[in-house]
Amino acid sequence: MHPRQHLSPRADRWLTFGLTGLFVLAILLLLSLSGCKHEPPVQPEDTGNGGGGPVIPPPDDEDPCDPNVVYFEQQILPLLISNCAVPGCHNTATDDNDGIQITSYATLMNSGIIEMGDPFDSDLWEVINENDPDDRMPRPPQNPLSQAQIDLIGQWLQQGAQNNSCVGGCDTTNVTYSGKIQPIIAAHCLGCHSGANAQAGLNFSSWAPLHDMAVQGNLAGAIQHQSPYPSMPPSGPGLSQCRIDQILIWIESGAPNN
Repeated sequence: MHPRQHLSPRADRWLTFGLTGLFVLAILLLLSLSGCKHEPPVQPEDTGNGGGGPVIPPPDDEDPCDPNVVYFEQQILPLLISNCAVPGCHNTATDDNDGIQITSYATLMNSGIIEMGDPFDSDLWEVINENDPDDRMPRPPQNPLSQAQIDLIGQWLQQGAQNNSCVGGCDTTNVTYSGKIQPIIAAHCLGCHSGANAQAGLNFSSWAPLHDMAVQGNLAGAIQHQSPYPSMPPSGPGLSQCRIDQILIWIESGAPNN
């Protein structure tokens, strides 16, 4: 006998209804599962900075140097070398200059002319602000520092007289005398090559003498420290490769007054 034959008609209807409902639920569950797509788990991105988010490089034309910071390597050292470490002065430590050499941060600090605890009580600050020609630095016949140069040194002292450096991007496009070359010459050369007593009679305060040196080939040889040309600057670190490249580009274009 079939198991359902002993059921009453009413019980049989309820059993059929229940089985049908379970069948429908099973179909709906299968449809639901088939429409669910499981994506693979997303792994954290390896940013290379300890998981602190993606590393976004700065734009190519963004200058990382802080305009409110005075950098010794790029601003103060060239000024001191051009005006203080000229031949026969503080380019070497001799008895004639009280054993004071100013060709690097180390020699400057070893000279004892900067008081780190009270930089404005330093000998350096005193002599560059001295009005008496017998006591001021640079010594005559060299010109005294301009007020802008004194203010720059003062700002560096106020910021702690740090041995800091910052190299921004090197722009070798649209190299002009007024925009690129003249500022380089002012920072690195005019301490020696300006005024009535300019060394070797070369006054680079204006374009014409520098142009003559450029077209003759002397300027390129000097800044690259090539024999037989005298090395310029004569002491301390030479010009950066960026500055050399800019000057060479200007020379190759004819050293124009632009």
